[in-house]
Amino acid sequence: MKVSYQKPANKIAEYVQEILVLEDHSTLSPFVLPLFANGMPTLLFQTEKGHINNSDNYLTLFGQTVFPATLTVNGSFILVAYFLKPCSLVSLFGISARELTDNPIDLNLLSSCKAKALQEQLLNANSPGTIINLLDEYLFNLSTKINADIHLVKYATNKIVQNPYGKILKDVQTELCVTERTFQRMFDQNVGISPNQFRRICQFHKAFQQLNRQKHGSLTQIAFHHYYADQSHYIRAFREFTNVTPTEYLNYGTIS
Repeated sequence: MKVSYQKPANKIAEYVQEILVLEDHSTLSPFVLPLFANGMPTLLFQTEKGHINNSDNYLTLFGQTVFPATLTVNGSFILVAYFLKPCSLVSLFGISARELTDNPIDLNLLSSCKAKALQEQLLNANSPGTIINLLDEYLFNLSTKINADIHLVKYATNKIVQNPYGKILKDVQTELCVTERTFQRMFDQNVGISPNQFRRICQFHKAFQQLNRQKHGSLTQIAFHHYYADQSHYIRAFREFTNVTPTEYLNYGTIS
């Protein structure tokens, strides 16, 4: 299997954090990809239908993922995932982020997205590069629906992603000069989860990335580095977002 991460083209970098490309040309057994919380909505396409929850799609739009899930694909395939910035669901697709929290949807079911022609083009593409070019152009051409909260929420999510320590929410709320109720509403509508849930997901994801880089590192060191009270607190949070412990996850040899 080939796995690569790419930076988005400049014209869509305002909305896309990074792009994952998987190529699996083995047909011996189904491929199962774990879907863990990372704080980023996702636009996902694969050349073979993928089974998620109770649906089978080629082109799927995800909101925030809080509860772990899996994507299963049979046969050889190319998979391209666009990890979007936290507010991109509202900006690009004009929908409430809360609607898609833990509720991925076939992009074709969103009438405003006009995705059927795109899906046809993607299924006829013969390389990851062609697929990426098509998705880049699609996202670039989507009409954005900016509201007054977006710029504030973008600022807040950027600050939290960079440094998700316990007091960051109060610090950012103070910087923005908004009430706690307004802060909650901004996140609920534009990100799809509460500010604290978003902070906890960012905290988990940063620790998760370090665990993948340092597979034999100390769990206690990872825990303290990412503001967990102790190793037990970190393990409980890890299990909450993955259904397994860090040690069990590493034993599975799972792709991050």
